[in-house]
Amino acid sequence: MIAAKGYAAQSANDTLAPWNFERRDVGPHDVQIEILYCGVCHSDVAQINNEWFPGIFPMVPGHEIVGRVINVGDHVKGFKVGDLAGVGTLANSCGTCEPCTHGLEVYCENGVVATYNNPDKYRDNLPTYGGYSNTIVADESFTLHISEKLDLAATAPLLCAGITTYSPLKHWGVGKGHKLAVLGLGGLGHMAVKFGVALGAEVTILSSSPNKKADAEKLGAHHFVVTSNAEEVEAVKSSFDFIIDTVSAAHDFDFYLSLLKLDGVHIVVGIPPEGFEIKNVGQLQLGRKSIVGSAVGGLPETQEMLDFCAEHRIVADIELIAIKAIHAAFDRMVKGDIKYRFVIDMATL
Repeated sequence: MIAAKGYAAQSANDTLAPWNFERRDVGPHDVQIEILYCGVCHSDVAQINNEWFPGIFPMVPGHEIVGRVINVGDHVKGFKVGDLAGVGTLANSCGTCEPCTHGLEVYCENGVVATYNNPDKYRDNLPTYGGYSNTIVADESFTLHISEKLDLAATAPLLCAGITTYSPLKHWGVGKGHKLAVLGLGGLGHMAVKFGVALGAEVTILSSSPNKKADAEKLGAHHFVVTSNAEEVEAVKSSFDFIIDTVSAAHDFDFYLSLLKLDGVHIVVGIPPEGFEIKNVGQLQLGRKSIVGSAVGGLPETQEMLDFCAEHRIVADIELIAIKAIHAAFDRMVKGDIKYRFVIDMATL
């Protein structure tokens, strides 16, 4: 076993604190990475607090992991010591179902294994531990190449926020000639803007906060609509081909559906805690509109996204923090006081 150190919650709602633990030995198909940076995701808070399901404790969060390869298994062909590499939200899957064989491991019909807070039922049934630590051992097929062209710290959030927004935009063919609205300008939303612009769409940010307009322009958005301004809203009714919805709080889906044109698609990537309802089903039918969901992408698409980012020089806007500041970062993240993602410098561990 490999000695590792990290920050862990020992029980639900607990404070993260230093914890020494063990990683598995490097197997024939494994890659060991020295973790240099790890992004902070809202799901880290949710899982520590058992908001989604009962957690496995001690819990080491973190699924936006980047660093350098320090060891490889005997049968590894795609990585060598010294390579930059990353690990995202996925640690394992069955590998045999239809989604897995089509590179869509996140939709594994037998259940995907998350990078942390999951028992790895396909390997040893032991809990997975995430990236708030100094090292990780990952299967080569769940490890991603990262270009030396990219700022490594700012690349970390691409492994979750990046692929969560890139995947549906690519799946639905968003690009030149399309009008794309981005609902919510946060960690996910700011990546959706960058990708939408790079893919050639005309991008509008829908926001309840007028003071975000300057930020929208800096990110490259073509238009900004304040959703409480009746005149601005009226001007964009029935106008968008796509809305990518990154909001994880309660909001009025009927209102946003009215902004879609015929055959418009409302893509849900945020997670409203109480779900949502549609009262005016008629506008779905008469507008032939769709509400669709999307999770993070599979491994091939995540690599495609990282290569696209290297080509277009796209990274997240981040604030780099020391790991001892993690709870202050959690508090600010919950309040939306970040532009737009926190990343932990693991040299501070």
